Amino acid sequence: MKFLHTSDWHLGRAFHRVNLLGAQAAFVDHLVETVREREVDAVLVAGDVYDRAVPPLPAVELFDRTLHRLADLGVPTVMISGNHDSARRLGVGAGLIDRAGIHLRTDPAGCAHPVVLADAHGAVALYGLPYLEPALVKDEFSADKVSHEAVLGAAMDRIRADLAARPPGTRSVVLAHAFVTGGQPSDSERDITVGGVEAVPASVFDGVDYAALGHLHGCQTINERVRYSGSPLAYSFSEVHHRKTMWLIELGTDGEITGAERIDTPVPRPLARLRGRLDDLLADPAHAVHEDAWVEATLTDPVRPDDPMARLAARFPHTLALAFDPEGREEESGSSYAQRLRGRSDQEIAEDFVAHVRGGGRADEAERAVLQGAFDDVRADDSRQETHR
Repeated sequence: MKFLHTSDWHLGRAFHRVNLLGAQAAFVDHLVETVREREVDAVLVAGDVYDRAVPPLPAVELFDRTLHRLADLGVPTVMISGNHDSARRLGVGAGLIDRAGIHLRTDPAGCAHPVVLADAHGAVALYGLPYLEPALVKDEFSADKVSHEAVLGAAMDRIRADLAARPPGTRSVVLAHAFVTGGQPSDSERDITVGGVEAVPASVFDGVDYAALGHLHGCQTINERVRYSGSPLAYSFSEVHHRKTMWLIELGTDGEITGAERIDTPVPRPLARLRGRLDDLLADPAHAVHEDAWVEATLTDPVRPDDPMARLAARFPHTLALAFDPEGREEESGSSYAQRLRGRSDQEIAEDFVAHVRGGGRADEAERAVLQGAFDDVRADDSRQETHR
């Protein structure tokens, strides 16, 4: 059985204020054509369908058209909600849409109720495990603590119990939206740290034949049976070296992975990160290849040049981001402020702030616990408010 695994569409998202709806529509065209040409048996969308809880109307319209096109193909589609989605909004009409072969899984309580497909070799159970905010689902799963590992582990125990009650030889696939240990993040993913920990071990998915993951935007293989598809488009310059793809997974008769092929997605415009003095960037012939790219430029001139953005745009008309990191300041800080923040969690930034206002004294263990509790409470409160809107 062939599955097309994708995730993190983030419909409605812009790239440095550039509207990406046209590029997202082109991706959907490519997805539908791939399903048709490659005779895919099911489409798996592992969360973050939208970029925010209340998406703009054009994004909703694109999603609506996408559902109709997938339903017209007669190929089952399983979608879960991610941490950017409003689970309740995405799940509206799920029971009715289910009849068209589009299976929206947004309620954590239903994670052990799979979509069951069949071929000549028997059944395949597809379990949709939406993003689990630990503080909100701990009681639902009777988890022993508020953590991603605890709630995901408890949810997977339910799935394994359901699978064990099915006929011998039933193959299984789980869709999940989480940060799994070994995955490489980028700047465009929202922080989901809880209690100072954001990653869960891949072993949480033991017992199923394939785990189709969403959340991280780079396509990557944690192990043969646990993979991220990554986002179909780049959403930050940190993804400059990403190859944007979908996974075409073939599941064998005994649940073995007999094929895993990366299907490239359309690239609306390449990305480029340029660094150097302004005059050098404007004159260097090696940069000719980037003249049609979306550009992030970091200028190292000792003195800030006059009108740098306009001068850059004369050669690189799609320059979207400009930063300054003057030469000779390495001894002072070693890197720019933006560079120092890149890749750091909200917790780490807050602790740095404590040290800054204190004049160098680091936050102690009790203060770190207070800060982490505050971040956890804010995120949980945001989720509760969204649930009741």
